[in-house]
Amino acid sequence: MDPSLPRPLRGRTYAHQRRIRLADLDAQGRVRLDALARLLQDVAIEDVQETGWGTPHHLWFVRRILIHVEQPLLEDRALELVTWCSGLSTIAAGRRWSVSGDRGGRVEVDSVWIHLGPDQRPARITGFGVYAEAAGERAVSTKLVLPDPPGGSHRRPWALRTTDVDPHGHVNNAVHWQAVEDALAVARIDPRGALRAWLDYREPLDLGDEPELVTHTGESALTVALLTDERVKAVARIESQA
Repeated sequence: MDPSLPRPLRGRTYAHQRRIRLADLDAQGRVRLDALARLLQDVAIEDVQETGWGTPHHLWFVRRILIHVEQPLLEDRALELVTWCSGLSTIAAGRRWSVSGDRGGRVEVDSVWIHLGPDQRPARITGFGVYAEAAGERAVSTKLVLPDPPGGSHRRPWALRTTDVDPHGHVNNAVHWQAVEDALAVARIDPRGALRAWLDYREPLDLGDEPELVTHTGESALTVALLTDERVKAVARIESQA
């Protein structure tokens, strides 16, 4: 994944503006990562709805995402989000976003999404011409790279709520970033500074799960994971870029 990949000169891009609301902000007025993830998801869905590619029976599920906060969104109240396809493979595609705020905030995001067919199993991508030109010859990988949290990490229960589940029957991907935000609140990393945040989605979280939030603060990074029955469902790594 490459969050520095520039906006393509040719091929499809989709841009939209969003207003920041009270529920998107932390106590200091910063746009939270979970709020940003929800906005990214909404713009991606709108892009696919506009092209009609694969709808209504084909689905996309995020596999990996990297958020690079170059200039934190501290006082920004209007965002422009631009998205495009950043790469392709047999059953997956990359999606890039470039986010700019009205007060100078800037965030670059890259991600890998697995394509599912009508049976909700990974399906080969065909007829992807509307997005392929922007992707160029770049390939994407669905391989997960973040390790398990180290032994001795702090653990505590993490309660799921009925409002965390989306129409696909799983905990929505943006909810995972709420766990990251919760961990950041007590970590050494200042969320109001520049940072990089990786998140690998290993297995779906369901409402009946009883996950634990596992955190470990190292010298240069914070590791956050959600475990159910000792299985790592998702793991994140956050590094300060100050």
